[in-house]
Amino acid sequence: MTSAPMRFLFALFAVCLLAFVPSCHKYDQLVADDATCDARWADIQAQLQRRADLVPNLVATVKGSAAHEEKVLSEVADARAKATSIQLSADDLTDPDKVAAFQKAQGELSKSLGRLIAVQESYPDLKANAQFQGLQVQLEGTENRVARAREQYNDAAREYNTELNKLGGKAVNQVTGKTFKPRAYFQADAAAQTAPTVSF
Repeated sequence: MTSAPMRFLFALFAVCLLAFVPSCHKYDQLVADDATCDARWADIQAQLQRRADLVPNLVATVKGSAAHEEKVLSEVADARAKATSIQLSADDLTDPDKVAAFQKAQGELSKSLGRLIAVQESYPDLKANAQFQGLQVQLEGTENRVARAREQYNDAAREYNTELNKLGGKAVNQVTGKTFKPRAYFQADAAAQTAPTVSF
């Protein structure tokens, strides 16, 4: 026959075990959700890099046909330089100020690209240039991919932040010393989300 202290210790052990198992699952869930956020952010970075790589080709093509548009070309080059100079790591996505600065730079690039695309209306030779048309199509596709990647990142961040704010997530964070931090959402303004108009 077991003594009362032994029964108490056994019950205490059982309670601790019951509390520990869900905590391990919740920890694993947070790790998985955090990794998904990182993967979605990498998708955004890949699309933004693709866009940055297209810009010099687009600018060079416009230079040949629209030499008088130096101001627009300079704005695009400056916006690209600024957008590519602001780098965010996955760790930076927990800092809303860094995310806002990144979004602003990317938004300026989108606006300047929109102005550059509009230039083709004034130049029939440029409008008929097959290379320019091909670059426009690629750029439009890239803008759409960027918008989709942002949506997917925000979905992943929402799932992660939701798990983090649940009771189990808060408990895991308390035990681990706030290992997991909330992710900032990508909240670009409406103009930055709109792909440049392509018209032939």
